[in-house]
Amino acid sequence: MKLKIALLAGDGIGPEVTQEAVNVLNAVAASGGHTFEYVPLLIGGAAIDAHGTPLPDETLQATLACDAALLGAVGDNKFNKLAPSERPEAGLLKIRSELGGFANLRPAVAYKALADNSPLRPEITEGADIMFVRELLGGLYFGQPRQWDKQTGRAHNTMVYTQEEVERVARIAFDIAAKRPKRKLTSVDKANVLECSQMWRFVVDQVAKDYPTVTVEHQLVDSMAIHLMNRPRDFDVVLTENLFGDILSDESGVITGSLGMLPSATLGGKVNLYEPVHGSAPDIAGQGKANPIGAILTAAMVLRFSANLEREAKIIEDAVVKVLEAGYRTSDIARGDIAGQTKVSTMEMGRLVLDRVEAELGVAAS
Repeated sequence: MKLKIALLAGDGIGPEVTQEAVNVLNAVAASGGHTFEYVPLLIGGAAIDAHGTPLPDETLQATLACDAALLGAVGDNKFNKLAPSERPEAGLLKIRSELGGFANLRPAVAYKALADNSPLRPEITEGADIMFVRELLGGLYFGQPRQWDKQTGRAHNTMVYTQEEVERVARIAFDIAAKRPKRKLTSVDKANVLECSQMWRFVVDQVAKDYPTVTVEHQLVDSMAIHLMNRPRDFDVVLTENLFGDILSDESGVITGSLGMLPSATLGGKVNLYEPVHGSAPDIAGQGKANPIGAILTAAMVLRFSANLEREAKIIEDAVVKVLEAGYRTSDIARGDIAGQTKVSTMEMGRLVLDRVEAELGVAAS
């Protein structure tokens, strides 16, 4: 396997967690004779500092020439004074749009070793394993017209979806659901008040006819937000539009115990884009406090969806479980009131996971 990967480390803790993900990818490459070529590129605040724009054309064109893109995080408070179109986050929205990926996959797994980290009771979260499939290129984030008229004091955004946009992301969600043990899909909308959601529900029901083995249910987004906290084990694949998916998948961090645990993959475009769900956290950047597990699990998704290396992806995911079960914790998931835990730095956590991956793959320790 030869894979050319654009490295978009970005801002804040992005570079340090991305490095830990790359270390694990390198172990996989060494074990199987694979060639992973990395192309470091600037995005977000780092690109603004160097080139005055959050997404230089050089970065975009080089990413389009790669097989996959691995992103760390973007954003820094020092850029808040800029217009929204000039901030680091604008670079992220633009590259998502330009790469064309429309289906954002965000798994949320309740790790037994982290049950006490969640404010939810262990009997509520135990066994929860949800795959969010979020439509990424439509809805309020991209709809036109959009404007904030400071003279009139009026602002507006536009939610727009086409049936084709809904169908294509729905089919990815159904394909995933059909391969999972529960074979259940929950579609989230606001069909009681929004025409976009009414159309969304209609299209999902039409697509469902092609997947007779998948059980389908519909949930309004407000009730879903409650059910996700009350009975997360009842859900399997959750299909949502852009805004609802952004909120609900972040909410699922309560199930896992930390946003630092959540990976994601964006599929369906010219180049698949992979990024941990957490933000850039500039307040802890460079201090060794960041949790690299979200980035490492994102690397596993690179292997699964862009390299077709399912076994290796599962080895990485299992290694994370074993390290957590052994009691190792970064600061975001450490609990001082629980015995048997060892607090470790970003690099130490990465090393612990890497050691187990290498042992399972039969690679000499790097």
